[in-house]
Amino acid sequence: MTKSIIFLYGVFAYLVFLVAFLYAIGFVGNFIVPKSIDSGTETSFTESLIVNLLLLSLFALQHSIMARPAFKKWWTNFVSPVIERSTYVLLSSSALLLMYSQWRPMKGIIWEVENETATMIINGIYFLGWVIVLISTCIINHFELFGLRQVIQNLKIKAAQPENHTFQVIYLYKIVRHPIMLGFLIAFWAAPVMTVGHLVFTLTTSIYIFIAVKFLEEKDLEKFYGEEYKNYQKKVPMLVPFIGKKNS
Repeated sequence: MTKSIIFLYGVFAYLVFLVAFLYAIGFVGNFIVPKSIDSGTETSFTESLIVNLLLLSLFALQHSIMARPAFKKWWTNFVSPVIERSTYVLLSSSALLLMYSQWRPMKGIIWEVENETATMIINGIYFLGWVIVLISTCIINHFELFGLRQVIQNLKIKAAQPENHTFQVIYLYKIVRHPIMLGFLIAFWAAPVMTVGHLVFTLTTSIYIFIAVKFLEEKDLEKFYGEEYKNYQKKVPMLVPFIGKKNS
């Protein structure tokens, strides 16, 4: 692959991510997009539950397995390290787009807020969650996180420079260790109308976030940063702000 092709591939992967991310805002919140979490024709409860759980599991498995250091080490025997992140982003985004297209609505109402002011407040909290996600990615280098920095750097110079992995605690990362995941949790739960399908999505993703962060991401970070990260764990909560417990 030439540097130009690698660059175009990275840009394409980033654009697919951008579409998937923006669509997620409309999909979960039932805004604007042609197919949202509660739109479409209902099928049987059992069929809908099985299909939806399979879609969520597919994303969870791909997202978790490909993010592990051991997999990355093996995977880069077959693909260039320069596009490893872009490939991960492209496959994760594709799994999301598949979920959006194949999701089965389950329209039974769990709760519904009828007060207009309360609805506006909840919708405001919903969008706040997405803003927290976006800001958190920018704090830790948004373009590197989604593979674009790597392909741009590869295009400019003969050999990609090693990434700077200096451990820093700034801004939202002083409040919780995983503000990106906190933002997702806020967005997923802030629903003026909570249907059965939305609850299945929210419960499943919440459980996945906790398991992935606690038992996978945290372990990887402990190994990578050592005592520095362990000291950070003692001072800053994992997901729940202002609760100084390692597992919170």
